[in-house]
Amino acid sequence: MGAYDEGANARPVAGEPSEAPPATTVPAAGPLPAGASTRADPPPADPPATDAPSADPPSAGHPTVGHSTAGPPPVGPPPAGVAALSLPFQIAAALAFALVAVVACAHLGMVFLHVAPSNTVTKQHGQAIDEWIYPEFEQNWKLFAPNPLQQNIAVQVRAEVKSVDGAVRTTRWYDLSALDGRVIDGNLLPSHTQQNELRRAWDFFAATHDNTNRPNGLRGDLSERYLRRIAVLRLDREEAGGRGAVIQQVQVRSRTTNVPPPEWSEEQVSDKPVLRQLPWWPVADTDRAAGTRPVDSTETAASAR
Repeated sequence: MGAYDEGANARPVAGEPSEAPPATTVPAAGPLPAGASTRADPPPADPPATDAPSADPPSAGHPTVGHSTAGPPPVGPPPAGVAALSLPFQIAAALAFALVAVVACAHLGMVFLHVAPSNTVTKQHGQAIDEWIYPEFEQNWKLFAPNPLQQNIAVQVRAEVKSVDGAVRTTRWYDLSALDGRVIDGNLLPSHTQQNELRRAWDFFAATHDNTNRPNGLRGDLSERYLRRIAVLRLDREEAGGRGAVIQQVQVRSRTTNVPPPEWSEEQVSDKPVLRQLPWWPVADTDRAAGTRPVDSTETAASAR
């Protein structure tokens, strides 16, 4: 009975649960050793749940808990521009950019001083400014100009030529400014020579001569030779005096007319042109274009007045 009662768990034991699953007895194959129990060991408990991923792959669209679906970290775009260069080339590019920036700032400063009113800097460094500006970066305007140009100035020239038969005669007046104007009119890309050569030559002459057409210094003589050569080349182009004629002397004059004021203005200006006529200039061999120089230069110089 004691063994039966113990196997059947008829009487509860202090400290054990009141209800326990019935023990399974193993049929004795033979006599049990002393002290051995006929009750079987309880079944092993279920292992605790872990976050280890399942051996089976998760179904598409339903990731399992604890299973990471993220791949390798995304790779950004490769560097471009200066950043793609090696360190020595980056340093060289930075130095080049800095040099361009310095030159651009210096150029802007020179142009500003050129068009600005006269000041201490332009008086002390005027020659350096002019050497930087002329002739490529010339500016035909001024800041704070008190009296903008309100006149039209035409440069005209005539010549004394010797024809192929030996006769010497004087040509008509050629309006060189009008000839340049006809070439520029309708031209989308007129050349710098067509726009400014003649005008700058006359401005150069007027700035280096007094009202009696006497030069103020060495630049005055240079302006005379420059204007004379332009006049001779233009007359040769127009075949002044006929084909084969040789230019011996030239005379230049300016014809200045005021720009009429607008209709709503009450300002009154004269519409009468003002002429400034220069003396006759003998033409030297160096003033002539190639192919138009006379064979006997001594005879030409002697016949010049």
